Amino acid sequence: MRSVMFVLVLLLMQLFTFGLGRSLQWLLAPWIGIKRRRWLMIIAFVITNSLIAGLVLQLGHAVFRWTALWMVLLLFVMYAALATFLLYLLLRRFMPQKQMSHGLRLFAPLFVAGLFALAWHNAYTPVVRHAEITINKKLDKPLRIGMASDMHIGSLFGAKQLDELAAIMNREKVDIILLPGDLMDDNVDAYRAENMQPSLEKLRAPLGVYATMGNHDLFGHEREIREEVSKADIRVLANESLVVDKRLLVVGRNDDRDKNRPSTAQLLANQNTDLPVLLMDHRPTEVEIHSQLPVDVQVSGHVHNGQVAPANLIVRFLNRIHYGYEAIGNGHFFVTSGYGFWGVPLRLGSQSEVWIIDVKGK
Repeated sequence: MRSVMFVLVLLLMQLFTFGLGRSLQWLLAPWIGIKRRRWLMIIAFVITNSLIAGLVLQLGHAVFRWTALWMVLLLFVMYAALATFLLYLLLRRFMPQKQMSHGLRLFAPLFVAGLFALAWHNAYTPVVRHAEITINKKLDKPLRIGMASDMHIGSLFGAKQLDELAAIMNREKVDIILLPGDLMDDNVDAYRAENMQPSLEKLRAPLGVYATMGNHDLFGHEREIREEVSKADIRVLANESLVVDKRLLVVGRNDDRDKNRPSTAQLLANQNTDLPVLLMDHRPTEVEIHSQLPVDVQVSGHVHNGQVAPANLIVRFLNRIHYGYEAIGNGHFFVTSGYGFWGVPLRLGSQSEVWIIDVKGK
């Protein structure tokens, strides 16, 4: 399956690269000759395939970021080409050819720039989503959960964003904070170098702050990640269950990159599941299984709601819940698009977000 997806992505990148080359040739046609226009196409293909080669040869994280940025550029140029063509169909009956050609050549790059500006805004401007649910268990008093997943703390998402997250949680007066995975962006290098611990330590709640490990926390640096997060007084539940304040059972399950992780049923065995059960499971892939268990609230991330459209359509197809909230059986399941981002600081069709979940008992 992965091989098929890889080949499909390669083919799409070649197609989109051709589209980029043709778009540049059209855009610059009034100012450069045919020979130089051919070079535009050649250069576009050289860049695309050099980046692909860098990925295959595993030349480092920087190559991945540049490839991701290049892929977004290819996609946005395709969006701009489509918008420009539709505008051409609309204007061709009303404007002289020369004037329209000039206007469209101005419109196309501005459209691309506008997409990048919007995507940057969505990546760094979090919204707060609110939900109210009633669980089928007794709860002495209402519980307010603050949930933020996929922070991907690193060189592009750091202390400023952590300060803002702490401010949101304080403003919303949450009782407990849940962080269901992808705490760091693969390692703790930038976190340590930029001394982000004081910012992460600002995350506080009366019943505590709890986290579990996502796939990006399990790329060989899980020990350092767990140590750094724990130093910030955040309890990491890596395949663990914990009774909180004698009234909640909080469960944290590692991402499925951990091939030795127990099932959720095993994590709940010998636990008091008469208490409200809050489950952090990074991927939302087992919600139907969990709906058959005494899980009251599950919070997940990972999917990013696709991060950049049209990937949101792909993740919708692959997941029972790709984003948002759904009640299944007696359980309430939340999948967030994430507070941070993966790869590049761009979101289109999704936005950085924090969930505030108000829970009442029966």
